[in-house]
Amino acid sequence: MPLTPNARGILTMCAGMAAFTFNDACMKAATQTLPLMQTIAIRGVLAVALLVAFARFAGGLRLPAAPRDRGLLALRTLAEVGATLTFLGALVHMPLANLSAINQAVPLAITLAAALVFGEAIGWRRLTAISVGLVGVLLIVRPGTEGFDRWSVLGLLSVCFVVVRDLSTRRMSGGLSTATVALGSAVAVAAMGLVGMVPGGGWQPVTGWNAALLALAAGALFGGYLFSVAAMRVGDVGAVAPFRYTALLWAILFGWLGFGMLPDALTLAGAALVVATGLFTLWRERQLRRRA
Repeated sequence: MPLTPNARGILTMCAGMAAFTFNDACMKAATQTLPLMQTIAIRGVLAVALLVAFARFAGGLRLPAAPRDRGLLALRTLAEVGATLTFLGALVHMPLANLSAINQAVPLAITLAAALVFGEAIGWRRLTAISVGLVGVLLIVRPGTEGFDRWSVLGLLSVCFVVVRDLSTRRMSGGLSTATVALGSAVAVAAMGLVGMVPGGGWQPVTGWNAALLALAAGALFGGYLFSVAAMRVGDVGAVAPFRYTALLWAILFGWLGFGMLPDALTLAGAALVVATGLFTLWRERQLRRRA
């Protein structure tokens, strides 16, 4: 019995979130013995090679012709670099599940930013959901306690960069291919890693284990890109998008299996608030689109 479009989209989205989180776990493991910038550079070069091969096969690599698209691509690329640096910088020092829980606030932050920047309408229900979701984020990071440090701030900053990245992507024209956007980001991130290696002490010896971890990370990142794009092109967005939150479940699993770390009760409570309010916001947006 063939799967419905919604079922295919949901399965693909779950696979994409698993791939992205597996990439994070591999990078966290590799940075235990290698400098952060070197791991970013190696993974980035491998990811660029995979994306170039895919773009040549798919025939979708084209530079943007419109000046507006070029500006948006540049802004998105800079935001991707900032998001990668802050997220991985925090990941080195934070449990994977805790950082993933913070990043579940991205859909709420995007909804709020779209209202502030683009003037998109936002009713009191969604505004209330965003406020409750922010309370959940506070439960996770706990400002004023010993658990709140500069790495928690980096995690929150990565959310801000992701918001800029996704809002700039939303304003791109349909003529700009996914392969071009993804490759631009991958090249910039790899270049950042290569440049950042210089003040960090240069090249450090890479063991076979670390090489395998970084190869797996690059492959998972590549798969995450393809799965997440494919998921949003199959089925109803309102049915597929909520399954982004499965990333938190994968983060808890990989954090436990790979590092023996599990989030505490407050972190889980905060994550539950963030996910619940995010799901409500997605549902509410779907209802409004139907009315329109």
